[in-house]
Amino acid sequence: MSELIAIFLGMVLINNFILVRFLGLCPFFGVSKKIESAISMGIAVTFVMTIATIATWLIRRYILIPFDIEYMYIVIFILVIATLVQIIELFIKKTNIALYFSFGIYLPLITTNCAVLGVTLILVYQDYSFPQSVVAALGGGLGFTLVLAMMSGIRERLELANTPKSMKGLPIAFIIAALLGLAFLGFGGMI
Repeated sequence: MSELIAIFLGMVLINNFILVRFLGLCPFFGVSKKIESAISMGIAVTFVMTIATIATWLIRRYILIPFDIEYMYIVIFILVIATLVQIIELFIKKTNIALYFSFGIYLPLITTNCAVLGVTLILVYQDYSFPQSVVAALGGGLGFTLVLAMMSGIRERLELANTPKSMKGLPIAFIIAALLGLAFLGFGGMI
């Protein structure tokens, strides 16, 4: 149990995909302008990441490895992720049209979000067991959500601040991301 907790905390705080591996930067900078959109995107990415990890772990373990076609794993993983994103997009469009329009182009971009594919690929290389993979994917998604929510909260407050004109928008977002990365670096010695 302590190993699963260590994996979870490691994925949320220490090996955060955005701040450590620089994966998922497109939604990180694009959706982090409003906290509601950021949290919704984080939940969607967490859901896709966890379900994709479950599906890809099972497909790899019970189809690709036994039939000796493991070289197809990247193509299969991309197809699984794309299918899941389409299902989520249809669900959000039917249940919450305002949220669907607030995501804009960023919801379909989950399909090509390198953080989602990165989790599945990294877990293949780590050769985690099924429970370890699920916990790592859940931790990675929640870490993504945490950093996205923190970034959006800071960016919302900065809209009210007297920021120099040349620093508004993306330049100040890069500085915030660097400071968040430095802050999360402090968690490195904990686990």
